[in-house]
Amino acid sequence: MSARDLTGPAGPSPVSMVGMVVAVDGTSGSGKSSTCRGVADRLGLSYLDTGAMFRAMTWWMLREGVDVHDAGAVAARCDEPDLVSGTDPTGPTITVDGHDVAAAIRTDEVTSAVSPVSTVPQVRARLLQLQRTIITAHTGSGGIVVEGRDIGSVVWPQAPVKVYLTADPGARAARRALESGAVDVGATEQSLRERDRIDSGRATAPLVMADGAAQLDTTTYTLDEVIGLLVGLVEEAGAQGAAR
Repeated sequence: MSARDLTGPAGPSPVSMVGMVVAVDGTSGSGKSSTCRGVADRLGLSYLDTGAMFRAMTWWMLREGVDVHDAGAVAARCDEPDLVSGTDPTGPTITVDGHDVAAAIRTDEVTSAVSPVSTVPQVRARLLQLQRTIITAHTGSGGIVVEGRDIGSVVWPQAPVKVYLTADPGARAARRALESGAVDVGATEQSLRERDRIDSGRATAPLVMADGAAQLDTTTYTLDEVIGLLVGLVEEAGAQGAAR
């Protein structure tokens, strides 16, 4: 993908975004969250972090003492927690049973446990329903940018814009270490590679590039450049939709 309008104007796009769904999938550390929030903010769209939903489910399992490596135990209780995701890109929130867990779900304990929880089919089915409900609610009066690992392939394959973000493992590890304050970048890279292996190899909704998705390797781009590229794709899709 070549750089076009890499920065673009600030503020909502002049192209109508009503009904727009932007499905962004990709590997850990590829810049999905920062990119999606930036695109949503610039275009005046809502934003949904589906990864935070899986982390919130994992946090609840750990708090309840459920063995996250026991798929049956996780499946038996995954309908219990009440998960609510905020969709403001400038301040996304997530609560579990009314408790703000935005910070708690980013701990090393949750990070190391989220993959086994996310492979449980019952967990994915429950969160898939929640995700589709949120997306549907935002397509009637506006649009939404949704990030995850199976948005374009499973959650909303009819999205007008589907993007797959990736980056060199070393670059991804350096970014993630900077975010988390980790000192051992090598260990971070090993952890990311293991997460990729689990996500790509799971039987239910594996991490894949969706049919029709535009692939972007973010290794050599700045965040503003990546946001600009995606904004261009979305505005182009919006203009084409309006012309039909």
